[in-house]
Amino acid sequence: MSRTHVITGAASGIGKSTAELLTQRGDRVIGVDLRGADVNVDLSTPEGRSELVDRVTDLSDGVIDTIIANAGLATPTATTVAVNFFGTVATLTGLRHLLAASSAPRAVATASMASLFPPDDALLEALTAEDEPRAMERASELEAAGGDAASQIYGTTKRALARWIRRNAITPDWAGAGIPLNAIAPGVVKTPMTEAFTGTEEARTAILKTVPMPLNGIFEPRDAAYLLAWLVSTENAHLCGQVIFIDGGSDAVIRGDSTW
Repeated sequence: MSRTHVITGAASGIGKSTAELLTQRGDRVIGVDLRGADVNVDLSTPEGRSELVDRVTDLSDGVIDTIIANAGLATPTATTVAVNFFGTVATLTGLRHLLAASSAPRAVATASMASLFPPDDALLEALTAEDEPRAMERASELEAAGGDAASQIYGTTKRALARWIRRNAITPDWAGAGIPLNAIAPGVVKTPMTEAFTGTEEARTAILKTVPMPLNGIFEPRDAAYLLAWLVSTENAHLCGQVIFIDGGSDAVIRGDSTW
């Protein structure tokens, strides 16, 4: 039976590959992005998030089977905070009610192995509290500082998102409603967002020193798409609050035994 998926960040990278894969399998995809999608909205803004819900509701006739909250930025800017955390959370919570009529509702977000990097504690605290004004103020301070301070923005947003997934997946709104909520945490993927890190051999060598990927190294977005497709499939009925690292081994290298 065909399923209806909502995919944010669908115009490029992992989102585009996932949309293509699911369409090839006979499913319907409602793509969301800044431009070039079925729904063109800016998830960094409250207005864009509200429009997302309205447009998807109209296009789906009020019923969807899955949410793939994949949209994200990797820039050392405050906008990355608005999109990666608040835009993702708004996507999941805003569209959740449209899953109610599905016989097998599923939801997944895209985090990152960068969630393992040391965060900015003040930004992380604000994100965990879901305090957008305070988070944006701190992110603006980090952006203005530049350098290592600004570089903490991306990883901090992804750590906060992983926390949000794990904390909310077990609640009545998600597990209690029969909706598996999980996330993937990719390593370095060849996408337009990572061109600066993957475009040359020199750049690839440099990034792999920071993000060790002993199993097959940097990979194509289609590989992440296969994992996302399974997580929103009917076969996945019991994963709950998991952040699955598809990273060529960087999690195992960096964390080792620490989680056990």
